[in-house]
Amino acid sequence: MRKVIFSINTTLDGCVDHTKGVPDEESMEHYTRLMRGVETLVYGRKIYQLMVPFWPDMAKSGSAPTPWTGEFAKAFDAVREFVVFSRTLKQAGHPNARIVSTDPVEEVRRMKQQQGGDIHISGVDLPSQLMKAGLVDEFHLLVAPIIAGAGPRLMEGSGLTEGLKLKLAGSKTFKSGCVQLRYEKA
Repeated sequence: MRKVIFSINTTLDGCVDHTKGVPDEESMEHYTRLMRGVETLVYGRKIYQLMVPFWPDMAKSGSAPTPWTGEFAKAFDAVREFVVFSRTLKQAGHPNARIVSTDPVEEVRRMKQQQGGDIHISGVDLPSQLMKAGLVDEFHLLVAPIIAGAGPRLMEGSGLTEGLKLKLAGSKTFKSGCVQLRYEKA
């Protein structure tokens, strides 16, 4: 069975707005390793349009401002399959992407049963639906030493009626003060 991995950047107060905090070399290297280990990226329309065409264009043009962002761009663009859940998006804009307008829970449940590598998800809305259905196997949080004060929150509106029990499977502290936490289902 394929593993579903949820990862996201968050501030100490749970803000997951991508403009809060600045990615540094260590955090980008972390995400580059993660991208190299997954076969499928599953996104909702909002996060997909945030990531594509930005990272693939950077990979193709070689316009990365730093070597570490360039490595992430290449790893991101090399992912075998992108699955985008949207009822409004008509074209994916990436050759490895497909748009799915059916129920995300049922589609990811089906994908987990197929042969293949890990499935990576990110964002707030779509991952919350998958967590509620018990489909997420690992949680990777990169916590920045920032209190944002405002913005979308981690697990906001998740609809979880019962808490999820997790066990710490690994952690790493970066020079920047960011902490990478990896949890698995308990």
